[in-house]
Amino acid sequence: MVDKQVIDEWIAKAEEDLTFVKVTLEDNLEFYLQICFFLHQATEKILKAYILVNELGFEKIRDLIKLLKICAQKDQEFNNFFEGAKLLNPFYIGTRYPDFVITVNKSQAEEALKLTEQIIAFVKKKIEAVEGEVVEEEKKG
Repeated sequence: MVDKQVIDEWIAKAEEDLTFVKVTLEDNLEFYLQICFFLHQATEKILKAYILVNELGFEKIRDLIKLLKICAQKDQEFNNFFEGAKLLNPFYIGTRYPDFVITVNKSQAEEALKLTEQIIAFVKKKIEAVEGEVVEEEKKG
């Protein structure tokens, strides 16, 4: 298993992005494109944490659907998030470059937030289970 500190750093970065989004929305700042970019980033980071903890072959990719497919190699429950990934995926490119501009309103940003929170909670439970299995194996060995 990859060093637990590395996994914890990926999780912490995902949670940091999520906290930024929540604070920005609570302050009624209308940076919905940026908010959605950070939601994409939080989702990407938590999926990469899962990939690392399970040693599934880390890749420097941004496509959430591809990342979910990698995670699903270990656990088919990740397939439940493909529709959500289709919603979040455009926020990486579409929020960063003028020739790919998309529009996002507050309700769309809030929907993306709920989805990201669900994914993060789900993945954190999966990571905790894997880490628990490793501890049990170490006790036996």
